This record gives sequence, structure tokens and C-alpha cells, in this order.
Amino acid sequence: MTDKPNNKIPIIIIQGPTAVGKSKLALRIAKELKTSIISTDSRQVYKYLDIGTAKPTFDDQNEVEHHLIDIVKPDEEYNAGMFSDDADKLIKEIASQDKIPIICGGTGFYIKALLEGIFKAPEIPTEIRQNLRETADKKGTDFFYRKLKQIDPESAKRINENDANRIIRALEIFETTGKTITQLWHDDTQIKRNFQPINIIITEDREILYNRINTRVDEMMNSGLMDEMKGLVKNGYKRTDPGLNTVGYKEFFPFLDGEKELAECINKVKQNTRNFAKRQLTWYRKIDFDLTLATKSITFSNVLEEIMNKLQEK
Repeated sequence: MTDKPNNKIPIIIIQGPTAVGKSKLALRIAKELKTSIISTDSRQVYKYLDIGTAKPTFDDQNEVEHHLIDIVKPDEEYNAGMFSDDADKLIKEIASQDKIPIICGGTGFYIKALLEGIFKAPEIPTEIRQNLRETADKKGTDFFYRKLKQIDPESAKRINENDANRIIRALEIFETTGKTITQLWHDDTQIKRNFQPINIIITEDREILYNRINTRVDEMMNSGLMDEMKGLVKNGYKRTDPGLNTVGYKEFFPFLDGEKELAECINKVKQNTRNFAKRQLTWYRKIDFDLTLATKSITFSNVLEEIMNKLQEK
């Protein structure tokens, strides 16, 4: 499909909480439309983190081309600004082939950055970065999270209290600029992308979703998640690396350190994943979606018809 008369590029966005079935629907639509998928998952960008991030299988990636998966190592940074630039280029490339790009994933902040732009983060002086990280090692993440709540409560609501990298990043920016990330967002007036999105949310009853999350964690363990985790540590990756500060991985360090039983760590993965899904649902309440699809009532042919109708309407 070519650009519309207003030159806006049509894109299909599929969002929803973890384990709701986004990837499965995106794969079917992509096969039907003979297009490719741009992953919007801030964890699937990391190489070697396969089982715990529920990456598309090898067969799925052979059937349909997936982008922005396995692009950085676990000890490398990747953020919303980088995603926004990368995805923008890919969308234009896919659209130039007369195809409709499909954006699929549960990192709502990345999609917001793609559609609305993002402020250009300043270069952080090495001294500030080192001082903050050394202090974090001594005083712990909780100390910095309390500090962030004092200076930028809005950012603190968006960031998990255990997400050391994002907490420190927010404080780095504040110490460098004297402004919070929230202030910089409000001050920035970048032009929105030239897209025509069909924004879709997949929903599920919370109790069913939580049960599905628990089952999926058990399946990940049976598929070799602990071996994957041990391999990452053996290859020198640490709990402070961005990739391993991830639900489904960070919870196992106490087991590897001999501090907790494996069953306790598995339960912590389930709990943290459910909490993550809860935060995702809170985020989605602020968005006006074009289509809301309940998992139990999704019929693929009807969904595809609705999407195509929405594209024509816009």
C-alpha cells in the first residue's frame, strides 16, 4: 500500500500487556499482508536473552522478517530515542516497498517516542556518570529511587523502583541540565512523525492474564531459562548490565549467589511479571485506541477486515 494523498505512511500498531498474545496476532497479519514486523520490546533488543524475553521463535522469524531483535549486547545501552530513530528508518524502508509496517510490542514508552518524538538527551559528563554509579553501588537503588521521587515524582511513577539503569539515567540528566526528564519532555516541541497509525490494543481479563503469565514462566523454566541465565553469567555479563536488569533474569542472581532457593526466585519472576503487566495496563488507560480486541473474542478474519476498514477511513 502506497502513501495516502496526505503523504502519511500507514502503520499498524499492536499493543497489550505481556503474555496477552500480541506476537501471535502480529505474525498472522504480517503473513496475510506479506509485510514485516518491527519489534517494540525493550528487552528483545538484547542478544542472548531469548527464552526469558519470549522472543519470536526461529521458525517465526523465518516466516516473517522481524526487525530490532538481537541488535545490542546485554552490557550495551539501548533507549527510546535510539528506538525512535531506528524504527522511523525501518518504517520508511518497508513503506517504500509498498508494504504496511507492523509495530508490535509492549514497551509503550517506545511507541510514544516513535509517534510523538522524544527530547534529545544531553551528553552526560563522565564524572557525573561515574559518581552516580559508584554511589549506587554503595547505597543501593532504593536510595536513588527515593531521591528521584523527590525531584521528579512523575518520572518516578513511570519507572520501576528496581530499575537501576533508568533511575540513574534520570538523575544523570537532572544533574547535567538542572531539569528533570519530565520538564524536558514538556519543553520539547519536536514535530510528530508523518505516520497514519491504526493503534490496536489486545485485552484480557486480569485473572486469566495473570494465570497465563504464571504458566508461561513455568514453560520458560522447562525450556531452559536457567541454563540461559547461567550461560550469560559464565560469559561475563553482570546484574548491573542493562540487559540483565530485566524481569525474568535479575530475579535469579540471589539463587546463583546461594542466597535464595530456586522456587522462591521463580515465584519472584511471576510476581514481577504480573506487576509489570499491571503497569502496562495503567499506561494503556491513557491512550485512545482505534481498535480494542478482547483475546477471547478475536476472530482473525474479522480483525483483518476491521484493520483494513480503519486504514481506508483514515
